[in-house]
Amino acid sequence: MMCSAITKRLLPLAAATLICIILIIHTTPAISSSSSSKPSVYDLLDDYNFPLGLLPQGIKDYDFNITTGKFSIYFNRACTFSLQNSYHMKYKPIFEGYLSSGRLYSLKGIYVRAFLVWREVEEILQRGDDLVFSMKTWSYKLPVDYFEEETQCWCLFTCGEGQVRKLKTSPPSFLFMKTMYRSNIDN
Repeated sequence: MMCSAITKRLLPLAAATLICIILIIHTTPAISSSSSSKPSVYDLLDDYNFPLGLLPQGIKDYDFNITTGKFSIYFNRACTFSLQNSYHMKYKPIFEGYLSSGRLYSLKGIYVRAFLVWREVEEILQRGDDLVFSMKTWSYKLPVDYFEEETQCWCLFTCGEGQVRKLKTSPPSFLFMKTMYRSNIDN
């Protein structure tokens, strides 16, 4: 009789523990490449109030932890692109950091060219109609409109997946001259 009294008390506790374990297993907070129904990285940008053109086309894969906001984005190779004929951005093959609503921070692997020098971006904030790119000693503000259209990585001579030879916007003039020189040699 004593056993049945203890069993009656422990049975609900064991059932509750089993239910908790099942819930933990089936509700993982990480979105990774093994997830068959993960949203695109561009859907995530939209969900967190960032324009889609902030990331160029040609992303190979990404990981995102919903709980912490930590992300990693993978390109086949370094990716450079231009905005509005004069603003240049570059991503390393692995771009990572943390994502929250209107804020990308603790960034590694993203650069903006300003005054002919590439500077690593540490944080990107959405402030109204602007994106603010923060570097170590200064900030750079660009209109969100510059990032509304899809962007693509570009290349000079050997284009791979996700890269384009002909740009929507003009490349920097010295690159344009090299490209024209190369295409004249090929003809």
